[in-house]
Amino acid sequence: MYELIVIGGGPAGLAAACAAWEHGLRRILVVERDRELGGILNQCIHNGFGLHYFREELTGPEYAGRFIRMLESTGVEVRLDTTVLEITPQRQVHMVGKETGYRVEEARAVILAMGCRERTRGAIALPGTRPAGVFTAGAAQRYVNMEGWLPGRRVVILGSGDIGLIMARRMTLEGARVLACVEVLPYSGGLTRNLVQCLQDYDIPLYLSHTVTDIRGRDRVEQVVVAQVDQDRRPIPGTELVFDCDTLLLSVGLIPENELTRQVGIRIDPRTNGAVVFENMETSLPGVFACGNVAHVHDLVDFVTAESRKAGAAAADHVRDPLRGEGPVVEVAAGAGVSYTVPQRIRPDRAAEGCGLFFRVDRVLGQSRILVRSGDRLLADVSRSRLAPGEMEHITLSPALLAQAGDSITLSVQEVGSQ
Repeated sequence: MYELIVIGGGPAGLAAACAAWEHGLRRILVVERDRELGGILNQCIHNGFGLHYFREELTGPEYAGRFIRMLESTGVEVRLDTTVLEITPQRQVHMVGKETGYRVEEARAVILAMGCRERTRGAIALPGTRPAGVFTAGAAQRYVNMEGWLPGRRVVILGSGDIGLIMARRMTLEGARVLACVEVLPYSGGLTRNLVQCLQDYDIPLYLSHTVTDIRGRDRVEQVVVAQVDQDRRPIPGTELVFDCDTLLLSVGLIPENELTRQVGIRIDPRTNGAVVFENMETSLPGVFACGNVAHVHDLVDFVTAESRKAGAAAADHVRDPLRGEGPVVEVAAGAGVSYTVPQRIRPDRAAEGCGLFFRVDRVLGQSRILVRSGDRLLADVSRSRLAPGEMEHITLSPALLAQAGDSITLSVQEVGSQ
């Protein structure tokens, strides 16, 4: 029996396994379905990683390489080309691998670190014909950066999330012409730095409050029709723009890979599409933890690392003391202007140094107040000069605040000057 099985060998799984080893666990298994460790970072050859965690700017493969080397200095066992098929409530992990065949391994703790996947054309019901040349932005990124293939020459990008913005720049640098980046919302969904460095620096137009209404072409994409949308996101007749192109890239959102999570009966938060977690990233199933993009979609890998190291340390604590009582629980609710919070549940007796709370807002806000309330009582009031949905926010709830929270708190935001 293993002390810990980590499912996923991307940045979350690597950080969690390293932290668990540092906290005394020795029988650790990392299961990764790809041919190598590193996850999505292997295809992210641009820089900008590591500024928070390593205090220097790295590319994705460089960032992954540092954790791979950390893992190699431990005795953690790794199984590549191995897919997990099922997890049971007793923490039995069913897996099948090229070298090992079908195996069932037991663990005293499990960490879910499967990451996320992209929404596809079918998920957003995009109209038009079904020619070649329609890719998710992540698939195109892998083709260009790892396989050496250029998906197209004249490109339209739907969605202004970070992957879409980064691919606008990448395709331009490879010699393609990016005609437009189209966003259905009235604001960009990516980081401000990517908006500037990937679109503005290359004079790529961004059409806000627009969407694709038709894809034309038989064998290959020939034209994409774009129209302005109203406040209900419905296309406005007469506003159509036609782009002659051979490629459409979709950057229309990420979905946590939680089929295994749902299968075992772990409670899912419909706001994040990830597991409901406690302050130490433990799920509703004792001894099973979730971290990284499988819990909620992050904007920076540095935050994935910090969160996953917390999960690894907590898994080690669970292995040493699995019968520890739960104690009182504070439920965290998302109030006005907040789309979700993580964690969703906090045990004050396990948060002696306070609890970090991640959240996202549901619209772009200027000077704002972040308000933490328990019933009618205001427990905290934090100022921010700007808030945006594309950037994950973080505050720390002190032990004194948690002691006053009762059985629930609500996090909300209020723009200064609004009622």
